Amino acid sequence: MKHLDLIIIGGGPIGIACALEAKKKGLNYLIIEKGPIVNSLFNYPINMQFFSSSEKLEIGGVPFISKEAKPKRDEALEYYRRIVTSNELNIHLFEKVTEVAKHNNTFTITTDKTSYQSEYAIVATGFYDIPNLLNVPGEDLPKVSHYYKDPHFYAMQKVAVIGASNSAVDAALECYRKGADVTMLIRGPEIGRRVKYWVKPDIENRIAEGSIKAYYNTEVQEIKDSEIVLNTNRGIVSIPNDYVIALTGYKPNFKFLEKIGVQLSDDGKFYPQYNEETMETNINNLYLAGVICGGMDTHLWFIENSRIHAQMILNHIISKQHSEV
Repeated sequence: MKHLDLIIIGGGPIGIACALEAKKKGLNYLIIEKGPIVNSLFNYPINMQFFSSSEKLEIGGVPFISKEAKPKRDEALEYYRRIVTSNELNIHLFEKVTEVAKHNNTFTITTDKTSYQSEYAIVATGFYDIPNLLNVPGEDLPKVSHYYKDPHFYAMQKVAVIGASNSAVDAALECYRKGADVTMLIRGPEIGRRVKYWVKPDIENRIAEGSIKAYYNTEVQEIKDSEIVLNTNRGIVSIPNDYVIALTGYKPNFKFLEKIGVQLSDDGKFYPQYNEETMETNINNLYLAGVICGGMDTHLWFIENSRIHAQMILNHIISKQHSEV
C-alpha cells in the first residue's frame, strides 16, 4: 500500500490549487479524480461562459489569459489542464474513491483500483454529481435530463426547461436559438436574481415578446411521454412536450462526508463542520476545500473565493508538521 503525506480527493480547480501548494512545500501528495482533469468543468455546457473574469479564476499565481473578459468553458479546460501537465502534478484520473477510514492517525483511502495511506487528506469534490430531484412521476423517463450539454440536440423539439438560474437561462436561450420550442417552468415569481447581468435582459425580453414561453409560480406535477402536467397559480395545466431539461441545482455528496465522519448541521442545510481559519474538519488532519464547504448553499463558495483554501490548508499542515518535530 502506497504511503503519502497528503491525498487530495477531487481534481477540480481547487484540488489542483491544493496540489500546487503541496508541491511547493515539498509534500509527497496525490490527487485522486474519478473523471478527467476538472471533471465538473468538462461536464458543463459546451458554450458556458463564467460569471467571473479570468484573473479571478487563476490558481497558483499562474495567469489566465482569455479572449474575452469572461472566459468560456473551453478556455478554462485548457488553462487548468496546462497547469496540471506543465507542473507535472501527481494525479490519478478515472479512479473513484470509495472509502476513507482513519486508524491510528493514518488515513486509508480505498478506490475502485487500489488503496493508499496518508497522514493528511483534503476533500475537494465539489457538488455537480448529484442533482436535486423533482420527485414527481415520470422523472425517470428517458426524455428527462438533469444536465445540459449542447443545444443542437433539441432543435425542432418542444423543450421544457425547469429552473430560473444561470444554467436554466443559458439552456433556454441556446435551445431557442437553435430552433427549439422552449417553455421555462419557474417555481418563483421571476427569473433568478443571480443570473448573469449581461444575460438577464436577453431572457426577459425573449419571454416578454413570446419567443420563449414561461410559467411562473409553477411546479411540475407529472411528466408524461408527450406532455407535462403543471400546477400553476391558475390551476392544473398540461402542455405538449418532447424533452425536459430539469436544471434544479445540485448538491455535494453528503453521504460520503457522513461515512467519513464529518459532522453536518441538522437544519436542512447540511453545513459540514470545519475551522474557518484552517479548513480542518471535526476529524483531525482531514480538510475541506471549495464549494463542498457550503452544504446545500452551493452558491456560497466557488473558484473565485475558495481558491484561498489551498494556502490556508497547506500552511496549517506545515505548521502541524513543524510542531511534531
